[in-house]
Amino acid sequence: MNYYVIYDGNCNLCVTLVQFLETLDQGKLFLYAAMQDEQTLTQWGITSQDCQQGMILIDANAPERRWQGSDAAEEIGKLLPLGSLFVDAYRTIPGMKWAGNRFYEQIRDNRYTLFGKRDTTYQSTYCVDGGCKIGNN
Repeated sequence: MNYYVIYDGNCNLCVTLVQFLETLDQGKLFLYAAMQDEQTLTQWGITSQDCQQGMILIDANAPERRWQGSDAAEEIGKLLPLGSLFVDAYRTIPGMKWAGNRFYEQIRDNRYTLFGKRDTTYQSTYCVDGGCKIGNN
């Protein structure tokens, strides 16, 4: 089973988190596409307006199954080793889901101000179409 992670390839925070996932997963579970890769996103009917709502996680075996924003972050967390323990605990604490959603929205809407914007779009080594360049910055 694979999942596609759609991330902002111009966002320093987003790229750092993708690189962390790449190191952990080595492309076994997650493949990546930058929000700036319009050709790939068009295949799934994803628009730039969709991307404004945050990262997107797509189930590669059932592309109609999608998560976005903080829900995508939680689902990624659940898929990591022992991650479901933490995500399930987080979801059971009253008010945490609501607070987590608001926190995610603030980071999403201010990511360039808070963490900076890259000069070039990061392309993952583990890209969706397999045609990405190894060694991108």
